[in-house]
Amino acid sequence: MRFLTAGESHGPELTGIIEGLPSRLPITVEDINPWLKKRQGGYGRGRRMVIESDTVEIKSGVRAGRTTGAPVSLVIRNTDYRNWIEIMDPAPGNEPRKKALVDARPGHADLSGGIKYHHKDLRDVLERASARETAMRVAIGAVAHQLLGYFGIESVGYVAGMAGVWSQTPFNWEDKDRIEESPVRMMDAEAEAEVIRRVDQAKAEGDTLGGIIEARFKGLVPGLGSQMHWDRKLDGRIAQMAMSVPAIKGVEIGTGFENAMKPGSQVHDAIFWEDGRGYYRKTNRAGGLEAGMTNGEELVVRAALKPIATLMKPLPTVNILSHEPADAARERSDITAVPAASVILQALVGIVLAQAYLEKFGGDTLEELLERVERYQEHARRY
Repeated sequence: MRFLTAGESHGPELTGIIEGLPSRLPITVEDINPWLKKRQGGYGRGRRMVIESDTVEIKSGVRAGRTTGAPVSLVIRNTDYRNWIEIMDPAPGNEPRKKALVDARPGHADLSGGIKYHHKDLRDVLERASARETAMRVAIGAVAHQLLGYFGIESVGYVAGMAGVWSQTPFNWEDKDRIEESPVRMMDAEAEAEVIRRVDQAKAEGDTLGGIIEARFKGLVPGLGSQMHWDRKLDGRIAQMAMSVPAIKGVEIGTGFENAMKPGSQVHDAIFWEDGRGYYRKTNRAGGLEAGMTNGEELVVRAALKPIATLMKPLPTVNILSHEPADAARERSDITAVPAASVILQALVGIVLAQAYLEKFGGDTLEELLERVERYQEHARRY
């Protein structure tokens, strides 16, 4: 399964094309739009989330509510484009354009992208570098989750820590509805209250906040990915996908960083076997991945999201035209996007897993794919 996205933050629309889905997979806009709504939520979001109300349009590859096997194309309109038509017009002329950006923002793609592509208006960089692009990838992730659901896979994305406050409530699947009810997607109500207080404080001070997000998946078969080649190792592919999200600066599988400071006897997960259940572990410090392959345990992916780089009290920078000192440009922005980022991480890891299932089991139709997965699961239980 391959995909491609296109579009700018203030352009007319975001576009996505997915190739390689099996035919006969049920999919409607109602399966995708709730994901887009969750991505726009979370305490600390800015005015853009008020202006936009993301919904998807399915343009091809789906007929009568099912995929046909052809490429699926998706579109998300940018409501705010009506205010940017002249500025974003692809036709030549009107140079320099309104809202030209020449004061590079520290922490953004502005300066490096301007040097790389020879742009003197850094808007040509920021429009594509914007996290707005993740809206389409979340839509594609929703389609991937639709497929994963037929394999009996469940997933969740949530905030483990934010604004210097850690959740003290261990995650459990039985209480995951609490995450959907939380404005900061945390299980710990006390931590949630303190995070909200710190977000309000950061807003008053013109600052921004980051945090630690997690995505979990259960019901995966063992053997997704491969140990044979570096670029087929599933942990590497997951890390690359996660790190492609703007502002994510670190990724671990399971308790990866903590494990690095312990002896092996306290890290590796002992293997057990039970008739009817097959192989299992009583601990899951590996986070469901060993040697680039799933091992059948719960997959746990954790990522670090730095504070958003656009500050209302801007940092010092340089004007790229005059090379004189300046204050960094200020685009409309959030105080924090950590809760939304947990939804993005969940969606994007789902894409990697859907790709891994399709690579391993193949099949032109959903029924053919399901038959192969079921046969393999039986093999894994008896092995």
